[in-house]
Amino acid sequence: MEGTKHRILMVSDFFFPNFGGVESHIYYLSQCLLKLGHKVVVMTHAYGNRSGVRYVTNGLKVYYVPWRPFLMQNTLPTLFLTLPIVRTIIIREKISVVHGHQAFSTLCHEALMHARTMGYKVVFTDHSLYGFADAGSIHMNKVLQFTLADIDQAICVSHTSKENTVLRSGISPEKVFMVPNAVDTAMFTPSPKRLSCDEIVIVVISRLVYRKGADLLVEVIPEVCRLFPKVRFIIGGDGPKRVRLEEMREKFSLQDRVEMLGAVPHAQVRSVLISGHIFLNSSLTEAFCIAILEAASCGLLTVSTRVGGVPEVLPDDMIVLAEPAPEDMVRAVKKAIDMLPGIDPQVMHLRMKKLYSWDDVAKRTEIVYDRAMQSPTTNLLDRLPRYLTCGSWAGKLFCIVMIINYLLWRLLEFLQWKLIRLIPQPAEAIEEVPDIGPLHAQLDSRDDSCEAQEKQI
Repeated sequence: MEGTKHRILMVSDFFFPNFGGVESHIYYLSQCLLKLGHKVVVMTHAYGNRSGVRYVTNGLKVYYVPWRPFLMQNTLPTLFLTLPIVRTIIIREKISVVHGHQAFSTLCHEALMHARTMGYKVVFTDHSLYGFADAGSIHMNKVLQFTLADIDQAICVSHTSKENTVLRSGISPEKVFMVPNAVDTAMFTPSPKRLSCDEIVIVVISRLVYRKGADLLVEVIPEVCRLFPKVRFIIGGDGPKRVRLEEMREKFSLQDRVEMLGAVPHAQVRSVLISGHIFLNSSLTEAFCIAILEAASCGLLTVSTRVGGVPEVLPDDMIVLAEPAPEDMVRAVKKAIDMLPGIDPQVMHLRMKKLYSWDDVAKRTEIVYDRAMQSPTTNLLDRLPRYLTCGSWAGKLFCIVMIINYLLWRLLEFLQWKLIRLIPQPAEAIEEVPDIGPLHAQLDSRDDSCEAQEKQI
């Protein structure tokens, strides 16, 4: 399988023009896989008026399917209604591997379910950490258990994330690879001129929500300003917790020392970062924080909470870790201020170029695809017992869902609802998209075929 070129469908509710860690990961990974000679297509839901097929940098094709977000950029769960469009895209693009991203993405779970029903190889990447006790986590863990019960391979972005995913889903650890995120060091470069330390600027760029520790910032910022008169804060980001930060600024009369920028476009993140000396991350849970990589690439010393996979991200001399408590965060900021004279942003940037690369992430992901293609093909009867292990009642329910999905898929092989009448629509009637340009000209003929959906299930 080494050297085989794959046809990959990336699926997630989270993609550009929305900005975040998952969106950046899918975009940069897709670009590097294209450079390696693979065909990559992205499927996500419509964003505003952005619906239909779009092409982005280097010919990356994006299907913005006409589904509207329901909650937090997620589409409404439908189980079976996405089957026709997923099936059509897979056949049209002659996909060999379906790669879903993010456990919270409804579209990801449904696409992986449909792809397995049709006999395609599937890979899942988990980008977040979840608990085990609250109602939301219990529900999400059961959904993840359903999806990963019949997965070929899985990817996690840190060792902590891998342990969390294995415990939540019950997937075999041998099926889970650890492939970290990376940073585009060409975009995030330090300021050519080294900043003076007469005034220390601490930068915060984050969604202002509970999970990102916005409430912790409300307690930390006034104390840091009290202890260090020469410290100033720049806060970029928006969210429901912004009101609390505004109230804190008014209460302690810190209008001249705490600057609130609101939402910062991704293209302007670097210009904000290079105006500071220290980057402050107060997340309460984090599988892998790309924002820390971006800050370090710009030469900022990082202060962060010791949560999730954050301790794995940077060497000890590039980050100061603290417990998610106000007193310990203030102590960490003081330690970082004392370390600043010994920090050279240019040297830090060069170290980041060696530590993290999207090209390396793509090559490691390529190995996961090769492993997925080597996994044995199983029929429906062989796969159903895997769902029975998901619980006495849930297991039976999952089996019923998969049987119904299989029957609907077989029905779509012959019929499709169109113009309020049933007409024949076999897979052979779906026009395949030709590969344009030299990028995919050498794709292995093994992946060019559409035999996967014709396999006996």
